[in-house]
Order: sequence, then structure tokens, then C-alpha cells
Amino acid sequence: MYTIGLTGGIGSGKSTVAAMLEGLGAVILSADLAGHEVYLPGRPAWQEIVDAFGREVVAVDGAIDRAKLREIVFSDREHLARLNAITHPRMKELMREKLAGLERDGVSIAVLEAALLFDAGWDDLTREVWVTVAPPEVAARRAADRSGLAVEQVLERIQKAQMSDADRIARSDIVINTDCSIDETQRQVGQEWERLQRRLTASSAKSGV
Repeated sequence: MYTIGLTGGIGSGKSTVAAMLEGLGAVILSADLAGHEVYLPGRPAWQEIVDAFGREVVAVDGAIDRAKLREIVFSDREHLARLNAITHPRMKELMREKLAGLERDGVSIAVLEAALLFDAGWDDLTREVWVTVAPPEVAARRAADRSGLAVEQVLERIQKAQMSDADRIARSDIVINTDCSIDETQRQVGQEWERLQRRLTASSAKSGV
């Protein structure tokens, strides 16, 4: 199985590009959706999070209230680093298990969609990395429209809590600029998908497969 890492900051169009790749035949593994599992009662991370941040981050159903936890960690870098130290290693093992399951199921191309792909050290689970980028003001406006938060509040989160686009681009293989129409984004994704197919075909021919 060939695994693509797909990353990008808040409001960069990552989920849109993931949907386009799914439409082209890839199977998407969302780290954010799958990662919810590590916050459930009974998981090792649950107790460590409660010990670190208090019972106030526990929701009525017993799971970690991720919205309340975000309010705490996004306002303090030390708190964010503490949470990441608890959750990132466990989420990586979870992603590894789920990717192995996809391979056993016969999936040929998987996409690991993860905003924290580099920050959390998950990029070594992939063969190549695609990154979505958009100017901070554009990304903040998109995220604000989606979340209901003020643009200024989202922009502050982008600047404080995220790796810069320049750093992501330097570590990525493919860059998709989403500061354009949906059709243009689709054209970029389709073009890179075709190039990937040609690389995989050439690699198979070279190895005699």
C-alpha cells in the first residue's frame, strides 16, 4: 500500500483536497476523527489528561470534552505541549494500526489526513507528503465561517499553535495552493494524482511487478 500524508493548517483546504483524493480512488484516514478514540474512558490517555488538566475537562458522558480542553491548551504553550506529549504517541500507534488494517483489506493508496503530521512526528508513516496552503487571512476567514469564532481569534490560533506554512512546505513533496477556485484546486489535485500514478506504474515496471 502506498500512503500519502496530507497536512495543512486550519482553514487551508485540507479536508476539501482529501475529499477530492477520495473521489479519485484513495482511501482517507482522518487522524482527527480516528484520534477521538484516545480521549475515550478506559484509554490510557484519558486518565493522564484528567490528571494533567482536572475533572473539568470531562464531559457528562465520561469522555474528554475536547472543546473545553482546546480552550485551555490553545491559551498556553506549556499546556499544549503537555497535552501533545500525552496524546501524540498514542495517536501514532492508533494510526499505524489503522493503516495496517487498510493494507490487509487490499487498499492500494491511502491518505493519512493530519494537521499535525509533522508536529506529532507521524510523517514517517507515509511515503510522501502533500500540503495544502492558503494565506493566513484567507484560512482564518474560512475557519471562522465554519466555526463561528471571530476571524481575529482564529488568526491568533494559527499564529500561536501551528507550524508555519514555510516549514510545512520545506518538508513536503507536493504543495497544493487552495487560494483559488474549487475548479483550480481540483485541477492541481488531479494533475498530481496523475503524476503519482505514473510514478507508481514506473516503479512497478522497474521492480518487475
